[in-house]
Amino acid sequence: MKQTLLLLFVGVGLMTFTACKKKGCTDNGAVNFNSKAKKDDGSCLYKPTIKLNGTASVTINVGTSYTDAGATATNKDGSAVTVTTDNQVDTSVVGTYYVNYSATNTNGTTTAKRTVNVVIGAENWTGPTWGLTSTCSGSQFPVSGSPAITEGATAADINIENFFNLVGGTATGTINGATVTIPQQTINIQLGDINFSGTGAMNSSGTQIQITYTYDNTTPLIGGSGTCIAIYDKQ
Repeated sequence: MKQTLLLLFVGVGLMTFTACKKKGCTDNGAVNFNSKAKKDDGSCLYKPTIKLNGTASVTINVGTSYTDAGATATNKDGSAVTVTTDNQVDTSVVGTYYVNYSATNTNGTTTAKRTVNVVIGAENWTGPTWGLTSTCSGSQFPVSGSPAITEGATAADINIENFFNLVGGTATGTINGATVTIPQQTINIQLGDINFSGTGAMNSSGTQIQITYTYDNTTPLIGGSGTCIAIYDKQ
């Protein structure tokens, strides 16, 4: 008799425990997730899901155009949600910019963003026509006012062609982002040699290069050594 009563008590207890199990939304991805719920009752509510078209990070050269790939948003049932886009990209200046997206339904708003890196690349250095202003001597270091900058053996190499007035010549250099390095080199100008090197950089809008040259001109009478600044402006 005692055993029967004990079994009856345990059974009733189990039934009571089962009946009292708390119901609610058990999906922690839902806006109404209930951490105390032990049984999902189908009441979960969800904000939209945003998917970027293309990659989440894009790199372009300064001065080029940028067309954003956009994004799409859907509800939990797959129905479409309107995406609002805030494009903050300024392609005229080097920097890191963002395209922000948002989508809203009755359960809330979801946001996402794309990073757009505007950088100086080889295309900014090579190809266009350049003009020149400088503090360089017309006899000791006669840099040309109409140089041509072209790509060297690799995208990291540049040639400054028609380097000097009258005698031309080509200066070679390397580029690393906005920085240009002209290693020590020599151009013969018939009556002597001009030995020179230089360092400089392109501005953040990709429209101007400023290089400081150090030179030693061995030409008799008109030669000499010193430093000067050459400013190349994109035409």
